[in-house]
Amino acid sequence: MNRDSFPLAGKRIWVTGGSGFLGRPVVAEFRRRGAEVLDPGSTEVDLLDPSAAVAFLRRQRPDGVVHLAARVGGIGANREHPGGFFFANLAMGLHLIEACRTEGVAKLAVAGTVCAYPKSCPVPFREADLWNGYPEETNAPYGVAKKALLVQMQAYRQEYGTRGIFLIPVNLYGPGDHLDLETNHVIPALIRKFIEARRDGSGPVELWGTGQASREFLYVEDAARAFADGMERYDHGEPVNLGTGEEIRIGDLALLIQRLTGHSGELRFNPAYPDGQPRRKLDTSKAQERFGWRAEVGLEEGLRRTIAWMEAALP
Repeated sequence: MNRDSFPLAGKRIWVTGGSGFLGRPVVAEFRRRGAEVLDPGSTEVDLLDPSAAVAFLRRQRPDGVVHLAARVGGIGANREHPGGFFFANLAMGLHLIEACRTEGVAKLAVAGTVCAYPKSCPVPFREADLWNGYPEETNAPYGVAKKALLVQMQAYRQEYGTRGIFLIPVNLYGPGDHLDLETNHVIPALIRKFIEARRDGSGPVELWGTGQASREFLYVEDAARAFADGMERYDHGEPVNLGTGEEIRIGDLALLIQRLTGHSGELRFNPAYPDGQPRRKLDTSKAQERFGWRAEVGLEEGLRRTIAWMEAALP
């Protein structure tokens, strides 16, 4: 058997954040591959409590852990809660990784963030560029907290032999995302705005920023497959990007969503809000080379699925 191999069939896996947007499809994918998945909520296991992860691991004795639990949000939420985002994301990961070490968990996967890349990173972003500058200021506390967990994972591998992998998904989207306009990300926010405006007679829709920034988007079920493939077939300390390798300007994305939702009204940009990082596009070649993963769902098809879900979910 390959030294990197960790077949999920028959394994007991704890997925933190298992009820979240990425967590739900990860849980489903792991179960599809034959794993027994543990997904307790934060009320049962509070990862901000240093003793909680240790106690849960001792009770349940999982073979592996996938750490997805995070405090996240869009640009507005990051501007409002930089301290809270930094502390929560660093503390949860710090406590969990240490607990996995002391309790002898066989393998660990941690979700990073594209927000960890430098603000002026050359495009496409390569994993080797992570330390070549400071992240875009709006998302920096969250990005730096996540990057610190990468350092912890690599240090633990070097000193203790901890089998941990660090995967960096680009901006995720898909069915099941939350609907709060104050805290959600760009795609669900745009879809909701266009659907509600269409239902109200196709009134104008306002977009934050200039529309000139570009982003890359990954369908959430593709990301779930990546975590399963990585757990099964990758066991190295180098981080790995997850994405499609394609970017789109936010203004063009808005026009695409406007067409797919059937909204026919005016589109207005509000430059009083920041654009965030100017461009985001990942080099995703390592994921394919190291564990045979690539994205399968194209942006327009993924948007159609997400729009259909939100049409049904909105009152």
